[in-house]
Amino acid sequence: MADPLRPDREHQPIELRVREVGQLFHSLDPLPFRERDLDTDVEDYVIGWARELPADQSIRIIIRLPQTEIDRQPAAQTAEAIRNYFAERAEAVTRDLRELFRMGRVALLIGMAVLGVCIVLSTVARAVLGSGWLGRFFDEGLVILGWVANWYPMQIFLYDWWPLVRRRRRLRRLAVAEISLIPAPADAGADRQ
Repeated sequence: MADPLRPDREHQPIELRVREVGQLFHSLDPLPFRERDLDTDVEDYVIGWARELPADQSIRIIIRLPQTEIDRQPAAQTAEAIRNYFAERAEAVTRDLRELFRMGRVALLIGMAVLGVCIVLSTVARAVLGSGWLGRFFDEGLVILGWVANWYPMQIFLYDWWPLVRRRRRLRRLAVAEISLIPAPADAGADRQ
């Protein structure tokens, strides 16, 4: 049963209400309009809504603003600028993912080398110290140390990449979202939702 106090976000578009197009973008960004960064609050809001939408549903973004803003030249480029921003963010996550796997490969090489050295040293410790408690201590301790050295690369290859792939998929969906500029009612508030 749906919660009457919480709107059903699964079938609603992402809606923004602003007084002017410039409110959507970072005010200090010196780049041309089509390449500007979205305002952090706008980005967080849009991504937060997109996170709650089903993965197989296309995303619609509706921007409500005064008709005078819709008629201005920058407003006509708003949809393209927003899509460009999310496409660039998706590419940045792809670069982060590549860097994570590169670090994982380096960490795995180091971890495997440490494991190899630890196995050799544990064999030497067993031969020198015998099978008593001291020999067992060094034998098992060195093998455990070798496996612990591989914890970080295993964490990267088994778990750390999932959130990045999910984020990249969400950003790619936003990069192809249907974006509409719709006149806001004259009496409506002009705050971002």
